Amino acid sequence: MNDAHLHMVVNHFPIVGTIVAIGILIAGLLNKNQSIINTAYVLFIIGAVFGILSMNTGEGAEELVEDMPGIGWKIIHEHEELAEKMALLLDVLGILSLVGFYFQYKNNPKQKLVSYLLLVLSIASLFVIQKVGTSGGEIRHTEIRNESNATHNLKTDNKHDE
Repeated sequence: MNDAHLHMVVNHFPIVGTIVAIGILIAGLLNKNQSIINTAYVLFIIGAVFGILSMNTGEGAEELVEDMPGIGWKIIHEHEELAEKMALLLDVLGILSLVGFYFQYKNNPKQKLVSYLLLVLSIASLFVIQKVGTSGGEIRHTEIRNESNATHNLKTDNKHDE
């Protein structure tokens, strides 16, 4: 199993896991059920861990595919830049989840505030999450690229190779 394969195995959980965690967090807040909220916290933490794994396998995956026809440096670079932003967001969500666990354990009244802050930040992060998923898919799935982007990538790649 090479880095590209490992990257494909681990890169879906940060995206799907975050979306599922948001739904679970909303359900927990609406039902005022701390067990459900804790489940969301766990998913955010796991999402952060898988985000780190995705970042660590991404460089190796890039090395394996960057010279393939129709791939190109620009599209990989765009994905990498977005993934770095997403990894930072996932880390913040994971840390906030740990803070939420700690506040719950200490019966700190700010625990509810942390849950709502986590909800707002995670919903706001969906924009970056969607962009990362789409840009990653565009690397090998040319059918989802828009034509102007695909044409621009090929022109830019030719300049990069010179």
